[in-house]
Formats: sequence, structure tokens, C-alpha cells
Amino acid sequence: MKYLFYPGCSLKTTALEYESSTQAVIRELGVELTELPDWNCCGATVASGVNYLLSLALPARNLALAEQAESDLVAACSGCFANLVRAKRYTEQNPAIREKVNTILAEADLRYYGTTRVRHLLDIVVNDVGLETVSERVRRRLDGLRVAPYYGCQIVRPYAEFDDPANPVFMDRLITALGAEAIPYSLKTACCGGVLATTKRDVALKLMGDLMAAARDADCIVTVCPLCQLNLDAWQAEAGRRLRTEFSIPVLYFTQLMGLAFGLPESELGLNRHIVSTAPLLEKLAPVPSAPGSGG
Repeated sequence: MKYLFYPGCSLKTTALEYESSTQAVIRELGVELTELPDWNCCGATVASGVNYLLSLALPARNLALAEQAESDLVAACSGCFANLVRAKRYTEQNPAIREKVNTILAEADLRYYGTTRVRHLLDIVVNDVGLETVSERVRRRLDGLRVAPYYGCQIVRPYAEFDDPANPVFMDRLITALGAEAIPYSLKTACCGGVLATTKRDVALKLMGDLMAAARDADCIVTVCPLCQLNLDAWQAEAGRRLRTEFSIPVLYFTQLMGLAFGLPESELGLNRHIVSTAPLLEKLAPVPSAPGSGG
């Protein structure tokens, strides 16, 4: 299986551990992810507030590049995924908008026809690779580990491309395939506050505190979104103080959890980059069994 990969800005900066763990896990599964050449920012959360056409043209340029390669385009960041799907949906549904976007893309000698399929990495792992194949790669089962699957706002809403928008289960099923327990998590699609942490911090801290309190019994939270991970990792201590309690729950990307189950080196998974220490979590895991014939 081969795909073009759109890393987006976060995976190249604040979420380097998401990209490194993604590449390590995908190699283990025999999947080839080739980075989209000359990709650009998808517009993140701000482009739509600046210029409507710009907010569509930015992701559409990436779609046009993937279209030239006749490949699905895979994103790991939920925000990037949502923006790419939004551009695809809006230009499909409104030919006049598509022509305006293509007028912009023509400045870069590009044209977008709408044939590129946008995929999320979680979709690739569950639907294309398959959970049976994932289970076969497990060298260290995560038995006894209680994991809260946190999907966040954007992976299934407003565009339910591959999972249930009200009660997504793909990550729950993946966690179970790795040998861990996906705990019932009632706030799995609730908002973490997003960029409100920088503009309306009290609001964001209330949202994050609710999320952390609901996951209090978990050994870790696992997410698919760089902004969700950053917020819950960086702000959980302050959110706890607002509730007159203390939180110390590691917040991992789903690819890091997979890497732990696959017995991959911690250095490849970027576990040292977290603000909340992952050491207590790692202490709960069994050691990775020695490979046959290794003498270990």
C-alpha cells in the first residue's frame, strides 16, 4: 500500500513526535507514505477568518498536487484533514466556487478537478491495513492498560468520512486490538478549546478540565489531533488547579500507543517530548520480549 502523505505544519514543528511515530508504525505495517512534494499550509483555523477563497485555495492546492500524482492524500492532523475535506466538498458542490479557486491555482500552473480522495491516517490503519494485521504486529500486549480514546471535534465532524459522528469507535477498536482497554469516555468528541487557550483561556481551561476529569481513571489519553494533544498536555496542570485537583495523565498520539505495542524504540516514538511525563505509563508495561535467536 502506497499513499501520498500531507504532514501539515504541526507535524513539522510542535508535533514532531506525531510524525516520527507515524513513520515508524507505518513502516512496521508495510505501508509506504511518501510526503507530498511542495505542500503548503492548509490554512489551519485562521484562513477562513481572513479570506473565504484563500481558505479553500490553500488546501485545494495540496489536493491538486496529489491529483497530479493520481493518489489518495493522507493526513494525520485532524484540522488538516477537515480543511482538505472541506475544500473538496465545497468545490464539488459549487462549480462557481471551484472555478474561482482554479483561477487562483492557475497562478501556480495548477488546476483542481476534484478526483483526489482525502483520508485520515486512522482510517488507513483500521480500514486498509486492518485490525487483524495490527494485532499480528503486536510484540508487547498492553494488557491492563486503561486508555481514554479522545477523538476531538474535527475528525468526524462536520464531515463523517469514515466513522460515526456521534459515537466514533475506530480508535476504541484499535486500542482493543493492541491489548489495552478502551474505557467508556463520554467526552470523546467534546471540544478541548482549540485556539481559545490563547484568546479566552478561562473558557478553554474549563473545557480541558472537564475532559481531564472524565478521564481520571485512565492510564493515558490517546488522541489523533496535534492541537488537542498540545492543549491537554500543556494545560492540564492549570486546568486541575482551577478544579482544585491535580491531573497527571500522559496524552499520547494513537501512533505512539501502537509503537509501544509493536515494541518499537522509544526514541522513534518521541515519548521524551511530552510535558506530562510518560515514565509512570511505561513502568506499567511489560518489557518487550527478546526476538527469537537474539540470546536475550
